[in-house]
Amino acid sequence: MSFDGINAMSETVRALTAHGKGILAADESHGTIGRRFTAIGVENTPENRRRYRQLLFTTPGIADALGGVILFDETIRQQADDGTPFPKLLTALGIVPGIKVDAGAKPLAGAPGETVTEGLDGLRERLAEYRGLGARFAKWRAVIEIGEGRPSRYCLEVNAHALARYAALCQEAGIVPIVEPEVLMDGSHTIEQCFEATEATLDHVFRALRDHRIVLEAMLLKPNMVVSGAKCPRQAGVDEVAEATVRCLRRTVPAALPGVMFLSGGQSPERATQHLNAMNALPGPRPWVLSFSFARALQAPAMDTWRGSTAAVQAAQQAFLRRSRLVAAAREGRYTPAMEQAGAATGPARS
Repeated sequence: MSFDGINAMSETVRALTAHGKGILAADESHGTIGRRFTAIGVENTPENRRRYRQLLFTTPGIADALGGVILFDETIRQQADDGTPFPKLLTALGIVPGIKVDAGAKPLAGAPGETVTEGLDGLRERLAEYRGLGARFAKWRAVIEIGEGRPSRYCLEVNAHALARYAALCQEAGIVPIVEPEVLMDGSHTIEQCFEATEATLDHVFRALRDHRIVLEAMLLKPNMVVSGAKCPRQAGVDEVAEATVRCLRRTVPAALPGVMFLSGGQSPERATQHLNAMNALPGPRPWVLSFSFARALQAPAMDTWRGSTAAVQAAQQAFLRRSRLVAAAREGRYTPAMEQAGAATGPARS
């Protein structure tokens, strides 16, 4: 890997982690976005998916809160109404286009109830194509479940190996890898059990990344927050989640990594924002940027406002911009719950 290649990827990382900014995950598969469209009464067609994502990408002022957008294979090939390809549209706004490259989690042979993410076959060629289409970073998600005997060491090892192989191919292609090992919040596990599983997951991942000669300064991590399971009788408070998550990162994530871009993982927009803010307000050393790569926690208000109506596009964009600015404020530790009612955070995040 050349010095120039590493330097170019580091520039991309700096854009993605810029002050007051994060990443929009708009890379839902057809099935995932279809379920969300069904909930709002919208037919899951290529044109409706294009119209919805155009709504997000053309929101006035959104570049104040977003450094990058993760696209799906279909979306990176689509165009705005005026014929501008989406990657070119985003780049013109100063937003870096990215791409999801994994093929989804599939059952892991010999490990009932566990999965491994597939998609390595042909990845080198696909990365070259995506770079030609404008992508400058990529994302690969591993899915880790907590349950009886889970996650197993076998599951953690094979998923860490796949993440590291993906990251190596990305850096070879000059594309910044976002490594996403998600410990799901589904289930009745406690925050302590989530901490244990997340610590083990991240430990395996960074061992594999080191073994595969990944340049840490030219990648980003997209982990879960350490939270109670969705069905756990005792839900950990905001400050408890923030403390546990940062403590887990300090134990496992090297200081050379530039940024941690949290996923929201099914949390409500408000709760994900509160957790991110609390982490950025904690005292003590944090050698990495703590930011966001949210999907539902950014999009939910816009999607609920839009509901497929052309007449509602402007109102949906306003809802999306407002939510994005609230999350961007949390990325700087400036968010307060009162902002939810007061319509605060109406401008770019500033320290």
